[in-house]
Amino acid sequence: MNEENELDSTCGVSDKEMTCRFQQGVKIENEIKQLKGLPIAGYDTDKKQAFLEYPDGHRKYAPVN
Repeated sequence: MNEENELDSTCGVSDKEMTCRFQQGVKIENEIKQLKGLPIAGYDTDKKQAFLEYPDGHRKYAPVN
């Protein structure tokens, strides 16, 4: 199976490499937010809810509709 789409073939970047770059970008952005004292968005798979985690470690869960 060919993992390249038209855009990737013109740029020379595979879907796998693009996913890896995106994940690294998110990690870097979260580290910057921690250093600035800003909350980081996350998802609790046990509670199945999104949350904001603050630098002191407490979490504020999004309201469930």
